Amino acid sequence: MQNLVIVESPAKAKTIEKFLGKDYIVKSSFGHIRDLAKKGLGVDIDNGFSPCYEVSEDKKRVVDELSKLSKKVDAVWLASDEDREGEAIAWHLTEVLGLPLDRTRRIVFHEITKNAILKAIENPRTVDLNLVNAQQARRVLDRIVGFELSPILWKKVKPALSAGRVQSVAVRLIVERERDIIAHNSTSYYRVVAQFYSVEDSEKVLFKAEYSQRFADKEQALAMLESCKSATFTVANSEVKPTKRYPAPPFTTSTLQQEAARKFGMSVSQTMSVAQRLYEQGLITYMRTDSVNLSQLAINACKQEVTQLFGEKYSNPRNYTTHSKGAQEAHEAIRPSYIDRREIDGTAVEKRLYDLIWKRTVASQMVPADIDRTTITINMSGSDEHFVATGDTMRFDGFMRLYSESTEEENQDGEQSATLPHIKEGEVVKYQNIVATERFTQPPMRYNEASLVKRLEELGIGRPSTYAPTISTIITRGYVEKSSRPAQKRNYTSVTLRGANITEKIASENYGTEKNRLCPTDIGMVVNDYLENQFAMIMDYNFTANVEKEFDRIAEGELQWSEMINTFYTPFHKMVDNAIGTQSSAHQQVRVLGTDPTTGHAVKARIGRYGPMVEIEAADGNKPQYASLKKGQLIESITLEEALELFALPRIVGVYEGEEVVVGIGKFGGYVRHGKTFASLAKSDDPYTVSYERSVELLRQQKEQAAAANVPLKTFAEDKSLVVKNGRYGAYIAYKGKNYRLPKGTKPENLTYEESMKIVNSSKK
Repeated sequence: MQNLVIVESPAKAKTIEKFLGKDYIVKSSFGHIRDLAKKGLGVDIDNGFSPCYEVSEDKKRVVDELSKLSKKVDAVWLASDEDREGEAIAWHLTEVLGLPLDRTRRIVFHEITKNAILKAIENPRTVDLNLVNAQQARRVLDRIVGFELSPILWKKVKPALSAGRVQSVAVRLIVERERDIIAHNSTSYYRVVAQFYSVEDSEKVLFKAEYSQRFADKEQALAMLESCKSATFTVANSEVKPTKRYPAPPFTTSTLQQEAARKFGMSVSQTMSVAQRLYEQGLITYMRTDSVNLSQLAINACKQEVTQLFGEKYSNPRNYTTHSKGAQEAHEAIRPSYIDRREIDGTAVEKRLYDLIWKRTVASQMVPADIDRTTITINMSGSDEHFVATGDTMRFDGFMRLYSESTEEENQDGEQSATLPHIKEGEVVKYQNIVATERFTQPPMRYNEASLVKRLEELGIGRPSTYAPTISTIITRGYVEKSSRPAQKRNYTSVTLRGANITEKIASENYGTEKNRLCPTDIGMVVNDYLENQFAMIMDYNFTANVEKEFDRIAEGELQWSEMINTFYTPFHKMVDNAIGTQSSAHQQVRVLGTDPTTGHAVKARIGRYGPMVEIEAADGNKPQYASLKKGQLIESITLEEALELFALPRIVGVYEGEEVVVGIGKFGGYVRHGKTFASLAKSDDPYTVSYERSVELLRQQKEQAAAANVPLKTFAEDKSLVVKNGRYGAYIAYKGKNYRLPKGTKPENLTYEESMKIVNSSKK
């Protein structure tokens, strides 16, 4: 055994081992082997921000094994991932294993194929300390921000909170979007669409055209329809413009996350997890990249595939350029390792994601689609406005034969692009009908994970490796939650002119459906406001983006990492000192909603000890009334009516066996109470609407379970007070009012009296 190759993951080790001969042993470090010390800050601020690293408990065995192996071999090869995080892992391995930095071979590859591995072995380098320092700067800066901000949040807002540099800015984006939605006042307007046909057309082919003006109310729309009765409609212009639709470039980390979300509904972390598995099996190139570049080898392979599948006329080899400056992980876009491999073995989700990556890569090397865009403008006599009809006709499908990119707002109106008839300028057209339909202004859409990643990328915040952990963190911390909202119903009016008759009808439609959208929680909004007020620098989008650029400069060797941290730390620490000395009432912020009609006392919304709540002030010496907010309700947007509904609990749903059945919400969620019996509501039960029948069913189940638990598993003739019972956590011994745990592996039905008494006597007091 002459060579030891160290990679991050066992799956990657397994794949690489296949390509190397018997002279190589491939082992995994299972990710980072050490990190900043958990106790204290883990950074020596007075000593140039020197990091204090420690090997975590769970990695000590791995380190021992690697250390023994490294001493037995002639050469150690560090083959962790090619980004900054991978470079840092390689450096930590040299430090912990005592490997000489100048003689330890560092190899990188962005695909796990035999050619790539052997080429890397032929071209080793040493660990790039500039990349290591960029990773250290990020880690140290984030630790300082978290360590100094979190205690302030505990003191000024609420215990057990935490803050982070990129995460706080991501929460700010979500909070601002929510406030835009709360502030949005939906107004209605009327949109007019006509169905025309040409007078010269014997077949009377109908086509739709929309009026260029929209109307504020029904009266204006009616007046317009009245004027249509006697109007003449003439084609002012009929123009066909040939256009080209170009394929999207190959995937980067963020575009893969967005497209997988749109096409398959996958979360950002799920996409990255599946992509990681594909990469480690050698099926795709490295999945953390902001480059759209393809290797010449891949371009040639794509040309072969396209020609073989669709013929020469569909092939258009090209390379794309990456616009993001200092693209830290920029080597190549995400693509299949072997372009000629159209399908793979694996789980259903792995197959789907691979197919998406394969199609996107190959389609990027195909010709654009040729489309004729037709625009017909129709003048209306007596009006300065006009009707406009647009339609697309595909002359040549090009890349769209294989793949078409989705968009966030795709088919929102559910209307397909129509094919328009050939109509000449000056032709007279007639209407079959003209319909004025009431429409409503829409609030901005809440972010989903993919659209948040897109926005962060546009602002220059975060990098390919940080998007997924950032989103996971803000959800785990309870600042943001994923919510799905059912459709609501609303009525709308439509007015139709057919011939000389105008008819009106009222119809209903669904609107406002949401699936897995990101909403801020009340605590997320309070923390965001406090940080914006006290730490404007940290919460500034430009500042956060500039910090990323400075990390890029460190990676390029243009900036000393400790200098960069020092420049940041001095003004930041002043803000921390100022915030500690400033009185904050963030946790006491109260929103007065109005007056309770029953008591005449104020109804307020605020954050209480157990989270967001509403309160009716104390009346006539009585205690105040409190109620928790429902999931999805916010202090900032809850109405008085919604708040008063929350005080409907506890409510009496009926009488069972002579006693009241009461439904309420307690510390552990919804419950049903009957005398001294309590039964928990299921997640699907709403305490505000749960029926009497369902409540009784839950009570019966609870009583049956309690009865079953009270039936002894075993009794003893020697002593009636000694019994073996079945409890919530398994069997136990009950004796003279005290309970005793059974030793592991004991079968209760086999216990003798002597064994039972031995357990009782030997149990700790």
